[in-house]
Amino acid sequence: MIDESSDGMFLPDFSGIQSVGRYEIQDKLGQGGTAVVLLGRDPYIDRLVAIKLSKTSDEYLESFFLEAQSSGRLNHPNIVAVYDAGVYEEYCYIAMEYLRGDTLEARCHKDRLLPADRAVGIIFTICTALEYAHQRGVIHRDVKPSNIMFNDSEEVKITDFGIAQVTDNTAPLGIFGTPSYMPPEQLKEEIVGPQGDIFSLGCVLYELLSGQKAFSGANNFSIMYKITHEDPPPLLTIRPDLPPILEDITRKAIAKDLKARYQSCGDLAYDLRVALRGLTGTPVDEKLTDIIDYVHHMPFFVNFTKDQVRELIAASNIVKVPSGKVIVEESEIDDSFYIILSGKTQVKKANAPIASLGGGECFGEMSFISGQARSASVVAVTNCALLKISATLLDRSSKSIQLLFYKNFARTLVRRLAKSN
Repeated sequence: MIDESSDGMFLPDFSGIQSVGRYEIQDKLGQGGTAVVLLGRDPYIDRLVAIKLSKTSDEYLESFFLEAQSSGRLNHPNIVAVYDAGVYEEYCYIAMEYLRGDTLEARCHKDRLLPADRAVGIIFTICTALEYAHQRGVIHRDVKPSNIMFNDSEEVKITDFGIAQVTDNTAPLGIFGTPSYMPPEQLKEEIVGPQGDIFSLGCVLYELLSGQKAFSGANNFSIMYKITHEDPPPLLTIRPDLPPILEDITRKAIAKDLKARYQSCGDLAYDLRVALRGLTGTPVDEKLTDIIDYVHHMPFFVNFTKDQVRELIAASNIVKVPSGKVIVEESEIDDSFYIILSGKTQVKKANAPIASLGGGECFGEMSFISGQARSASVVAVTNCALLKISATLLDRSSKSIQLLFYKNFARTLVRRLAKSN
């Protein structure tokens, strides 16, 4: 299903509608081929909401409920919140957060480009939101400027999970989304993972900085050919005033080869933050706030408060490990354990692979708990960012933090035992 401009032939006008469920309809915000978005008011709590109505035919019903499911499991300040879902006559609806601002599409024209630091900051923010979604099993699959919105405070949020893929469900194959932002693997009708969203976000970054699409053409087929066979013009040939690091980041984000592309949004976010520091000379306290927000959204730390995360980060180390490096080695004596902030690792025992671990997971905790030598080795499969924590640090932390760690260690052990069975 390729997203193209629509004349609204699938849906009626809805201009005279008075209410949907308990929501009082006040205006029409927009309409596409399969859905209409209305401005509603929730009279119970006096709150404006955006209401997306979609047809309940078999062709659209599955997509609708997938959007409600995928969006409903996400609670992130940079993802549009979903409040409610239901059925209205022959239509189903989702009530979601209403944003008064514009979409990012308006700032992708050469005469309206944002300052480079602002553009990079926006992509960094969306990158952390997507990393949060990916860690919870949701892949957006339609990242593009028109699905990134501003609110009244100029904060950015990603919206429209209408063709999202929930990874604990069977992923549908086919060509879905908007051609100019589709990753090559999607055009080949292969399974699209988190790296598909990275490719799309890289295309958005290219467009925000250059004022032109990375992949454009006279029709969808010419666009698809370019995505699979050609590279876009180098960013610095269009904007020679930009620092070279942005060329490097963009090229890696839209690499056709999955092995050459960023392995996770966390990896991309890290490099974007480095570029942003160079563009703005960001003060230390702002950098720390970004790190705290990022770590706080990791699954391991979901039951920690921000103050507890701040205390932990202040006394721990964030380390980058290149692909192929041994992080911990079997039989060594060390009381440190690690939380994976981004990247993938492989656990080996007697040099035989026994498990794979990704963002948000921990390793090394059994040696810490037992006080014995390492029982397995861990190797970085991709470039990784890790939070390294020592037993001495944890012993000096507050009792509440220690308790949370032991609870999470217990949950991790139960989950791994259940998986092995």
